Amino acid sequence: MDVKRCWGDKSEISRAYHDKEWGTPVHDDQVLFEFIILEGAQAGLNWNTILNKRENYRKALDNFDFNKVAKYGEKDIERLLNDEGIVRNKLKVRSAVQNAKAFIAIREEFGSFDKYLWAFVDNKPINNGFKTWKEVPAKTELSDKISKDLKKRGMNFVGSTIIYAFMQAVGIVNDHMTSCFKYEEIASKNVD
Repeated sequence: MDVKRCWGDKSEISRAYHDKEWGTPVHDDQVLFEFIILEGAQAGLNWNTILNKRENYRKALDNFDFNKVAKYGEKDIERLLNDEGIVRNKLKVRSAVQNAKAFIAIREEFGSFDKYLWAFVDNKPINNGFKTWKEVPAKTELSDKISKDLKKRGMNFVGSTIIYAFMQAVGIVNDHMTSCFKYEEIASKNVD
């Protein structure tokens, strides 16, 4: 049987990511933190570059333990900047530490980052139902709103386009094409 995907056919790693993760609603704070960091690291780069470095990021950032990352000092930043397995951009590396601190503050205020994030959509994912990639926006009013709020709370590398990609990744929006085998699987779970 030929499986119809909206993307991800080019490599095994992207196919696995498409089939098992992308667009599936995430409610685990550690995974949400991972995607905030990875989406920010991806800015200006191809997503496959980040997927290929993902395991290196997990090793370099204590498996995305935001409590540990928030305590990173200059020695840790220097270590990360010398780690060839991740994107060695000084601003992106420093933003990971800053974002961990902001992430913890959001958790303290709302009880969890999950509660904070999903409140923007009343805890119900948006099924967009796009037929072609031309229909998919780079950003929306909602990504603008979340981006603005995250920036106000001290996060970096959370512009509206990055946040829309984050929303797609963690299932805030289901942007699988309607012809993709994942669209109905995810959409059916998103209904009351």
